[in-house]
Amino acid sequence: MSSKATASGGSGVGPSGRKWDLEEYAQRARERDREDRENAQENEERLRKGQKPLTHEQRNRRRREELPKPTETLKAREKDLEIEKNLNKTLMVDNVGGAGGGRKGPGFYCEVCNRTFKDSLAYLDHVNGRLHLRKLGQTTQVERSTLEQVRAKLAQLRAQHADKASDRQYDFDARLQEIADKEQREREARKDEKRKQKQRVQAEKKMENSDMEAMAAMGFGSFGSSKHR
Repeated sequence: MSSKATASGGSGVGPSGRKWDLEEYAQRARERDREDRENAQENEERLRKGQKPLTHEQRNRRRREELPKPTETLKAREKDLEIEKNLNKTLMVDNVGGAGGGRKGPGFYCEVCNRTFKDSLAYLDHVNGRLHLRKLGQTTQVERSTLEQVRAKLAQLRAQHADKASDRQYDFDARLQEIADKEQREREARKDEKRKQKQRVQAEKKMENSDMEAMAAMGFGSFGSSKHR
């Protein structure tokens, strides 16, 4: 049986059992080489002009500045980040990382920025950071609420509070009825137990009287002892 060659030279059997894509890794290597050549050419051009070459941090800062300008203020997230989704679970993952910190490694993945973070704190710092928000078209500034918005929010909170209060009242009445029904069942159970106990005592007395009558009919008297003075 033939097997497809993999990047590691093995059969490609791992936690997920997937095959290594040689072309994918070759494409990543070509992209890194192209980026390195462009950076080297840019630094050579800057040196000819008498300028200092750009550092890695300066290039990253320039990329951030080239991002589109934000068009809206900071907004609340509409869905949960599900950070605790896999808490106390054991998962099988591929121990490889994608290009630029892609999603193929273990950790928390950001689809917007195509980056993976090893822990939840780093992931939270990222999704609340300026770079992530810029890609979403948002600033780090919160919109100032108007008087009408504040009044509408207060009315909404009052309505929610009223609904919860009515729910609690309904639950309270239902709980009282449940307690009353339980006490009634317990009283009936005690009465039934007393009735059964009384019936058992009467049956025992009846059986004892029957035994005494049978002994008297056979001529047996009392076996009690008497003292002679």
